[in-house]
Amino acid sequence: MPVVLGGASAFIPVPVSAQDYAAYLGRRIIGGLAAEPEAELSAALADAIEATAHELGLKPGRSPSSTVSILRQRPDRVGLLALGDSVIVLPGEVVTDERIDGLRLAQRDEYRRRLAAGSGYDDRHRELLRQLQTEQAERRNVEGGYWIAEAEPKAAEHALQVSRPASAVRWAVLATDGAYTTMTRLRLDDWPQVAEANETGLAALLDRCQVWEPDVDPDGRQLPRAKRHDDKTIAAVHLDHIPS
Repeated sequence: MPVVLGGASAFIPVPVSAQDYAAYLGRRIIGGLAAEPEAELSAALADAIEATAHELGLKPGRSPSSTVSILRQRPDRVGLLALGDSVIVLPGEVVTDERIDGLRLAQRDEYRRRLAAGSGYDDRHRELLRQLQTEQAERRNVEGGYWIAEAEPKAAEHALQVSRPASAVRWAVLATDGAYTTMTRLRLDDWPQVAEANETGLAALLDRCQVWEPDVDPDGRQLPRAKRHDDKTIAAVHLDHIPS
């Protein structure tokens, strides 16, 4: 059962890093679903968020956060959950939670325009990011905003969940936004071929993305992005190989 998380740093100082938060949360999701294989994916995620927040002493609004993508195979169906802007690529379909992009915040549009025009990661860029993060924080895990795994278990109720016939899903690729966007920009997005790659092959793809950013696009002009380097995670699976 592949589970991919993309941790995001908190807007204010908190007790743990985004990486530690995502690691705790991922273990809780996997452990919970192993203990209760028939649990609803959203219920398992809610329990994992609650347990992680308790273990790490986190409070809503004062916590790092993480996107979550889960794929679970059953004999006749494949269940998918997406919370946040990570991506699940299936044959002929891309599943992702677009609500944070749908906010259309002015600071996001402005920093992308500036980067495309060659401004680079200057002081104004950093100020725009601070303003953007403040705006996003006010809209996090509230109606009309966007939902993300943080310290509020009810966010899981708002996750995007879909189900597909197992016969229609022979492979899948789960990727964080940083991996998906850069791979698409570099035309490394032959997803059926990516799904065939082993761990070494996937690592090589991510290495190509990591090298391209500083060597070819260090100022974010070709691919405007908040940071020079975004964390990148990818998992590729053939569903025939996933125990049901």
